[in-house]
Amino acid sequence: MKNIEFQTIGELFCGPGGGALGASYSKLELENKTVRMRHLWATDYDKDSCETYKQNIEKYESQALGINQPIQVMQEDINRLNLEVGGPFKTIDGLLFGFPCNDFSIVGESKGTDGKYGPLYKHGIKILSRKDKPKWFLAENVGGITSANEGKAFSKILSEMRGCGYNIVANKYKFEDYGVPQTRHRVIVVGFKKDLNVHFKVPKPTFKIMSSGEALKDIPSDATHQEYTKQSKQVVERLKYIKPGQNAWNANIPDSLKLNVPNSRLSHIYRRLEKDKPAYTLTGSGGGGTHMYHWKENRALTNRERARIQTFPDNFNFTGSKESVRKQLGMAIPPKGMEIVCNAILRSLHDVWYENVSPNIDINKIITKIG
Repeated sequence: MKNIEFQTIGELFCGPGGGALGASYSKLELENKTVRMRHLWATDYDKDSCETYKQNIEKYESQALGINQPIQVMQEDINRLNLEVGGPFKTIDGLLFGFPCNDFSIVGESKGTDGKYGPLYKHGIKILSRKDKPKWFLAENVGGITSANEGKAFSKILSEMRGCGYNIVANKYKFEDYGVPQTRHRVIVVGFKKDLNVHFKVPKPTFKIMSSGEALKDIPSDATHQEYTKQSKQVVERLKYIKPGQNAWNANIPDSLKLNVPNSRLSHIYRRLEKDKPAYTLTGSGGGGTHMYHWKENRALTNRERARIQTFPDNFNFTGSKESVRKQLGMAIPPKGMEIVCNAILRSLHDVWYENVSPNIDINKIITKIG
């Protein structure tokens, strides 16, 4: 039996565990050992997300990796936590931090580092600046981060990451090109300590496109989180006029059922999925019309269906109310997408070749131009 070598992980802004599960899925088989990732600690401010994370990630790692060691999951405002050496955050091999994207999203004011959430990336920088800094890190955010504050926010963040002593590679991943049934685009920055002389390469897209129809088929009858959203008769009637791929603005809807929302034309409002294509981007907040809608049935998706779109397995159970679960799902990174990037990290660490492509973000150009 092969020995197992672990890359230990710490995680900031962990959410319900999409990134964690993807990291735990990753695996590298070498001649004399198997290399896996496992978690030592994680933190998030949301209570339900922390409960979801603890129950599911601990259970998975216990079963899949044979580890019976609790993960230290801390539910707290990160601004109140001691991230310095000697605090509760143990030395780790790798840091994951999907710092909050609210101020970098193209939907909204895009305040960047001037907003409430934008500066939170600084807490990741604190870990990367420690004497016992991780060997590597993975930071994730929405595609809109590249344009926030006229590009100055992204330049500043990249400069600080590099300044902590890391060789960094940034890429905007289109997860639908990696087998995720959703057009979810995320910027991921991977960094390795300069003295390791490790060169990360962007994994080549598989282009094995998975459609919404494939993702949502054969959900077990006893699956959890299958409660339907309560919808008014008017909403049901409106959906009857919206074809797959259409939304409330481009469908031929009778005047009596049209929305009276001045100055708003968001394309995902009452937008139906297309059975033969990946879903559009799942969101975790918003009122009527933002819940993602079935291509045929006149209803919003259930949370289990949203979990399928996000590639969470059916045995992954979420803590909290229906709306809390919806929020957790909308904020998560797809585990299957994260697994691909983490597999590339393991291969990079052990100098194992894998198919790759050039990054689509030129870090030197961004830092030189704006930094």
